[in-house]
Formats: sequence, C-alpha cells, structure tokens
Amino acid sequence: MPLNWHDIQTRAVHFSREWSSAEKESAKKERDEAQTFWNEFFDVFGVRRRTVASFEEKVRSIKGRFGFIDLFWQGKMPL
Repeated sequence: MPLNWHDIQTRAVHFSREWSSAEKESAKKERDEAQTFWNEFFDVFGVRRRTVASFEEKVRSIKGRFGFIDLFWQGKMPL
C-alpha cells in the first residue's frame, strides 16, 4: 500500500533529524554508512532500495577510466 503524504512527511522529518546529527561524524563514518543512508532514504517513500537501485556499479569516466558510483538508479540518477 502506498504511503500517504502525511506518512512521507513524518518519515522525512525523522530521517533528516537522524542524518543531520550524523553530519558531525567523521568522513570514514560517512563512508561506512553510505548504503544505510540510501536504504533509509528510499524507505522514507516506502520503497525498498533493492527494487529500484544498486550500489557500487562499475562505470567508465569521461577520461576513459573505470570506477564505481555509490548508487545507480537506472534511467533516473547516478549518485
């Protein structure tokens, strides 16, 4: 069942408060928590991240080098 606007707002406020306190953490902590961040972000909207996006997709840069992107949502957004 899709979430209503009130539920999304409530979840978004909780998410933003939780992660704004995480900003104070070190850069290493941020890297360790990247996948948790994205899973919880999608949960705000009632979406299981695994159904729409994948982690650490291999990509080629404009310079021709290969690397990985944190999150890839095919047809929507590489982040």
